[in-house]
Amino acid sequence: MSVSIHPTAIVDPKAALGSDVEIGPFSIVGGDVQIGDGVRLHSHVVIEGRTSIGAGSEIFPFAALGCPPQHTRYAGEPSTLEIGANNVIREHVTMHPGTAIDAMKTTVGDNGLFLAATHVAHDCVVGDNAIFANNAALGGHVKIGHNVMLGGFASVQQWCRVGDHAMVGSQTAVDADVIPFAIAVGNRASLTGINVIGLERRGFDAIDVDLLRQAFRDLFHRDGLFSERLGRMRDIYEKNPLVGQIISFIDGAGKNGICKTANKVTK
Repeated sequence: MSVSIHPTAIVDPKAALGSDVEIGPFSIVGGDVQIGDGVRLHSHVVIEGRTSIGAGSEIFPFAALGCPPQHTRYAGEPSTLEIGANNVIREHVTMHPGTAIDAMKTTVGDNGLFLAATHVAHDCVVGDNAIFANNAALGGHVKIGHNVMLGGFASVQQWCRVGDHAMVGSQTAVDADVIPFAIAVGNRASLTGINVIGLERRGFDAIDVDLLRQAFRDLFHRDGLFSERLGRMRDIYEKNPLVGQIISFIDGAGKNGICKTANKVTK
């Protein structure tokens, strides 16, 4: 096992380090930390607590991972932070472990890009292929799906969810659940349509994208109560798996409700 540790770094001998790990100057690694193969820590990285870092990840200066959560009811319980493989975590990023209030762990998926000063709070779940632009922040207990992008300075309120393939615009304040495949912008956030460009870049068929756009219009821009429109949506699109994801997501809505559109649009 080849491990490179700079002489100025402080690495607890109980820490579990994989092969080809590189730990840069003035970095600190705690005794309960697990670091996978090929992980690179640049200078001044701090990893504490019961934190695991997946193989191939790269962590830049002044990132602080696994420090105690910012919660007044945290009492030192042995919660965890689990970060997946091949993540790029840039300068001043903070990610915190869970609490006894929720699942006792914070989970970050694979292949994420977390730009400078982004924050993942206690008890969050972040899916694969996430992109958080500078200063994007999650409150506690937030659930982020796969292939989600958060713009710079976007913030997501505690207990909210953002569905797969959704995009949250810069400086957007999310205080309700954002359905899969949608775009949310503004303060407070509202939906503007389907994330067409993002879906095209990920190889979605044009027919499927058009169908999602039609389903979006049917759900948010037709006559009747939201519950009535949702019922019609179930009948019309009952066999379509993509629209089915939206319906299942709405069925699982919590106390924050579902983010809606501000005005009638034709996207």
